[in-house]
Amino acid sequence: MATDDKNAAVAEITEKLRDSNAAVVTSYTGLTVAQLKELRRSLGENAQYRVVKNTLTKIAAKEAGIQLDEHLKGSTAVAFVTGDPVTAAKGLRDFAKENPALVIKGGVLDGKALSADEIKKLADLESREVLLAKLAGGMKASMAKAAATFQAPLTKFARTADALRSKVEQGGAGTPAPAEAAE
Repeated sequence: MATDDKNAAVAEITEKLRDSNAAVVTSYTGLTVAQLKELRRSLGENAQYRVVKNTLTKIAAKEAGIQLDEHLKGSTAVAFVTGDPVTAAKGLRDFAKENPALVIKGGVLDGKALSADEIKKLADLESREVLLAKLAGGMKASMAKAAATFQAPLTKFARTADALRSKVEQGGAGTPAPAEAAE
């Protein structure tokens, strides 16, 4: 590659690393072009899978302030994730199960370096939408419980007042009449 082409490639990779929530580094040796195409489709719209040169990616990672050097050996491709990192990690994990030639080397999530095992743990998480739905459900249940707790004394008072009113209407059985109290 000419120097201008290398500089442009480094600038592009640096921009992708800065704009991404996460980046997952993989080895793709042994995958066919058709399999790579299938992998790209399985990652969805929020991730871009790209074959990169190690030396250029090392320079770009350094410029972006990200530590990837230990993962940049051999044939390398990077999944640049702009959306939900869990979804992309699941896509890579599932594809790697079906195609053992794809090896997840490691990556970064919000600037923090991740090992291959940490990326697999990330893939085991539920999606962002599911976690938010569970959080909302938990908050709703807590609010309903609090409302019931605050309402309980009022309900108890209302029952007591109703019972007292019923007793008075029945003739006040069990309470002394005002005339008896005067004697």
